[in-house]
Amino acid sequence: MTHSDWPLWEVFVRSRRGLSHTHAGSLHAPDAEMALRNARDLYTRRSEGVSLWVVPSTAITASSPDEKDPFFEPAADKPYRHPTFYEIPEGVRHL
Repeated sequence: MTHSDWPLWEVFVRSRRGLSHTHAGSLHAPDAEMALRNARDLYTRRSEGVSLWVVPSTAITASSPDEKDPFFEPAADKPYRHPTFYEIPEGVRHL
């Protein structure tokens, strides 16, 4: 297997100050362990990350931006789902 045949992996990094993982980029690697090591070297060189996820690109299913209106339309008729209807109690740091 050559480098060009290696599967594509999506990399998600959780920063020191963050509460969730965010997409950092993509890389090619022969397996999950190597993808994790390469992601560490490539995306956390300055010690800004505390956790990494690597996911095969083939395992990700996404909606199409071209179909955003019909896809997300059912949520538009449920305004109670928007946080403007709720008060955040004092002392709640992360919601």
